[in-house]
Amino acid sequence: MKVSEIRELKTEELVAKVKALKEELFVLKFQQATGKVEGATKAKQIRKDIARCLTVIEERKDK
Repeated sequence: MKVSEIRELKTEELVAKVKALKEELFVLKFQQATGKVEGATKAKQIRKDIARCLTVIEERKDK
């Protein structure tokens, strides 16, 4: 996701998005541990998306 797309979402939607991304990351890590997944770059992208969402949430708390 791009930051511009993230900023368009409401805070509640961002919190839900972070939760969904964390669940997806958990499943992906489990698949990697069992050797059932190809393409390790997906986990890196998910972690970055989580960080972007959390950053926007924190920015909104300061305002």
